[in-house]
Amino acid sequence: MRFDVITLFPEMIENVLGESIIGRARKSGAIELYTHQLRDYSRDKHRRVDDTPYGGGRGMLISPEPVCDCHAEVLSRAPDMETRTVYMSPQGGVFTQKKAEMLAKYERLIIICGHYEGIDRRAIDEVVDEEISVGDYILTGGELPACTLIDCVSRLCRGVLSDPECYEKESVSCGMLEYPQYTRPENFRGMRVPEVLLGGNHAEIECWRYKAALELTMKNRPDMIY
Repeated sequence: MRFDVITLFPEMIENVLGESIIGRARKSGAIELYTHQLRDYSRDKHRRVDDTPYGGGRGMLISPEPVCDCHAEVLSRAPDMETRTVYMSPQGGVFTQKKAEMLAKYERLIIICGHYEGIDRRAIDEVVDEEISVGDYILTGGELPACTLIDCVSRLCRGVLSDPECYEKESVSCGMLEYPQYTRPENFRGMRVPEVLLGGNHAEIECWRYKAALELTMKNRPDMIY
């Protein structure tokens, strides 16, 4: 899968997604990630991409020209790929695991990161297929939300994780929170690993895991059940 990120701060994207599982997936070719500096498409001699909003108000707004010009250039680099363009915005629908699964079906995602007071609405109407929010709170820009989306979607792509079970039985994906897990030592500061996990009876272990997951979900996320 290919990701193209339109941003004023490509270093933020590279710093976050150049390490760990996603970094290794990029090196192996399981996913492709490209960043595009929005200022390179500015029509201003000082490379400005923002201006004051009509009607007044505090802050600056990203102009439509560089966004649309950059988007057209990015589209032209892989015109035959099935592509969806996403704008990371607090005005969008809230990002969920189901949304990630839907996005993972595309061959390519173009992700636009806003900044300042956002982007001129005309650019959004012109090139964006969907606005997505990572939650009901406000950040200074769309880079961190973009990294969240890319990380989540990438894990669903072939070759990124060793086996589909790595994500199919995780919290949220399985419809509940994941059961508690333990490793060595067997006794840590007086807290012992549940006896059932030490016995080797897989049927009993699966039963315990289901009950533990249900209990944890009812305690921390009852909205997932009711």
